[in-house]
Amino acid sequence: MADPQILAEDFRATPWWWEGYDPPEDAPEALPTSADVLIVGGGYAGVSCALTLAEAGRAPLVLDAERLGWGASSRSGGQVTGGVNVGKIPGGGNAVAAGARRDAMLRDAAAGMRHLLDLIERHQIQCGWHPTGRLTALWTPAHRAGWEARLEHLNRHADAEARMMSREELRAELGSDQYAGGVLIGRAGHLHPAQLFGGLLAAARRAGARAHGGVRVTGIHRAAAGGSGRWRVETSRGVVEAGTVVIATNGYTGNLLPGLKRRLIPVTTHMIATEPLPPDLARAILPTNRAVSETRRVVNHYRLSPDGTRLLFGGRARFFPAEERVTAAILHRQMVKRFPQLAAIRVTHGWGGKVAVPFDYLPHIGMQDGIHYALGCNGSGVVMMNWLGHGVAQKILANTTEKVNAFDGGPMPTHPLFHGTPWFLPIVGTYYQARDWLDHRRA
Repeated sequence: MADPQILAEDFRATPWWWEGYDPPEDAPEALPTSADVLIVGGGYAGVSCALTLAEAGRAPLVLDAERLGWGASSRSGGQVTGGVNVGKIPGGGNAVAAGARRDAMLRDAAAGMRHLLDLIERHQIQCGWHPTGRLTALWTPAHRAGWEARLEHLNRHADAEARMMSREELRAELGSDQYAGGVLIGRAGHLHPAQLFGGLLAAARRAGARAHGGVRVTGIHRAAAGGSGRWRVETSRGVVEAGTVVIATNGYTGNLLPGLKRRLIPVTTHMIATEPLPPDLARAILPTNRAVSETRRVVNHYRLSPDGTRLLFGGRARFFPAEERVTAAILHRQMVKRFPQLAAIRVTHGWGGKVAVPFDYLPHIGMQDGIHYALGCNGSGVVMMNWLGHGVAQKILANTTEKVNAFDGGPMPTHPLFHGTPWFLPIVGTYYQARDWLDHRRA
């Protein structure tokens, strides 16, 4: 159990973000009996897909089993980068081809960030956007070489404005002695992820999209025999016929299409929000208000709240289910290890959310059995899931089998021993945590 001194008396097991935008409890209304494009999943990818389609004159319908935006789209750390966390092509095979694919992904991820910032500007979405950059903190000196090797590609293809930082330079930017230097990603920042979602949902509805939460899709079949034509989509509130179906459920992909579930590892990441910090303490921790992510195998990330008063600290606290008071206590200990000056600061909110990790660690859009999908954020969903949803919409509008971006059409692998339940995560996660601890101790 958590130390009662750690948790505030009014501790809430819900995202702090929901204080600024609470996923809507839409009043139940009759579903249409037919839809042009039916999108399963009401997070960033689904709503972004609907927005692009609606602005082009199509009539999309978004359905989600929970409240719209209830999942990772309103639970993340809200960090925004364009390409830093993609382009890590697995080794083997043709090195030249792999390098070309990596560079194409970097260019595409940078385009995804431009697309997101354009949406924020065009629709005047008030979401606490701070273009202050991101610090990638080196957990050990050995991590420096790998980042130095990546800088040229990041700057040339992703416009990352990245540079290496010494331990002393990083210490001037970050009130912690735990790191061996870092990388400054200049073209990056942080925002309020739930307010971003709310703005995108409102924009999609203004453009003509329909979106309903609290509607679980239970089956998808061809409406007529022969495997062609329209789709019959069975839901908890009736049947809808659709010309096109999109799956955009990401870390919450269930048994609807078992073939997709076998290609995604759902990983729960956790976060906490501190009580308001004294202004001098907040400035001492993050004087330049940058977002921070670490180079650990089991990543921790953090940033100040949009108003600069709280520290929002995240990471993978447990690799098996645990209630929020337990995970909040674990994250508090991790936070204090980095910032001993926060030992007496209490936690007001603790929550978790699921990200989706494909076996190749790459985002994907594509088709399975005639159904479109946008899946695999790898923990970088603010930019990536919006970009993937937009990409699927482009593909539908063009009615093409040609690739629309670098994440389109590549095989999404699986493993013969994986059937959708990540039974191996406690083993692998504990091993990685031990390796991180040992590497840091040696360094």
